[in-house]
Amino acid sequence: LEDQASVENVMKKIGVHPEGITRMVHKAIHFVIYLENIGYKAAHILKQEILALGGDAAVSTGISGFTATETDVLLMGTKKQILRLISKLKLQPFGSKKVAIELEFILKNNETSARHFFCGNREFIIEREPLIMGVLNITPDSFSDGNLYMNPADAVDRALEMIEEGADIIDIGAESTRPGAYIINEQEELNRILPVLKDLIKRTSVPISVDTYKEEVARTALENGASLINDISGLRTCPGIASLAAKWKASLVIMHMQGTPQNMQDNPSYKDVNREILDFLRERVLFAESEGVEPDHIAIDPGIGFGKTVNHNLEILKNLNQYRSLGKPLLLGPSRKSFIGKILHREVHERLAGTAAVVASSVLTGADILRVHDIRFMKDVIQMTGSIKNYNNHHELTNLNL
Repeated sequence: LEDQASVENVMKKIGVHPEGITRMVHKAIHFVIYLENIGYKAAHILKQEILALGGDAAVSTGISGFTATETDVLLMGTKKQILRLISKLKLQPFGSKKVAIELEFILKNNETSARHFFCGNREFIIEREPLIMGVLNITPDSFSDGNLYMNPADAVDRALEMIEEGADIIDIGAESTRPGAYIINEQEELNRILPVLKDLIKRTSVPISVDTYKEEVARTALENGASLINDISGLRTCPGIASLAAKWKASLVIMHMQGTPQNMQDNPSYKDVNREILDFLRERVLFAESEGVEPDHIAIDPGIGFGKTVNHNLEILKNLNQYRSLGKPLLLGPSRKSFIGKILHREVHERLAGTAAVVASSVLTGADILRVHDIRFMKDVIQMTGSIKNYNNHHELTNLNL
């Protein structure tokens, strides 16, 4: 049984008294939590307290031998044990209270079933299945659909078609970010974006995102009705995009990328890919919030294919649920990516099944927004996978009249 709701339902099926369910349910869910750079005194306290509660904590041998000043910690325990641990650590010295607050934050984010994401005049409550962000590339050189929608009328028609097929957000990109792509200047980027954006805003209430890392492009897009800036540089290239988003009450997608599109696939390297991406995204989220961006206007993206090898991408996908610890909606953009082609030996327009497999896996492991090209097909994949994920014997899909 993988979650608290499933445990509660089984207990009800058995006939457990409601008070018994309340007492026991927290004993059934087990957590393994990785904590970094804990001071040796706080680590000693944490270890002893969790052992006394029946759990355990793995620490460096240097801690017991008093040869290390700090250690990473792998904490293991039931929800009940960790909740009691938090209460105890709050009363202890040597930074233990800070550890308790971090644990509290992780538990809260892990167990929040619904994510709230404000975009434009909409509040999305992401609960049963992820949102769909439709990809609209108005570029001559994008890796999968370059030169298809350079005519503004064609681009608008394609956006409206994606909305009809079920896209919740449209993401307009006017500069290719494929590996080795050419950089275009701001004016050229705006010349491509503005005719499409201005027309689309008049014809739909669906939020429009602009995929850019340039401050002037972001400013002009927001002035002309865009609701979201999707920044592949994670606010590194132009940090001022954060204050712009705050000024316009716009939303942000903060993505991780090692390097730039021009060099990101030149031997990308990590000591621990998920740990490094999480650290980066955490710092960037704090920066955006410090600039005035509302917390529920921020989504995060680990950047599949952006400065990652095939193995790095698989490592991210395998451990996607770790990103829930940041408490932000998690966006993933796997559509037609080259790692799928390398694994399956498929060209870019033969990657529908591979993309569907990644999308299905991501629904099961915690993605909140999926950025894809093939809207109708992927919506079916998302709905079917979501139905399996969310089904249990006491909450049948009655809305489908089955």
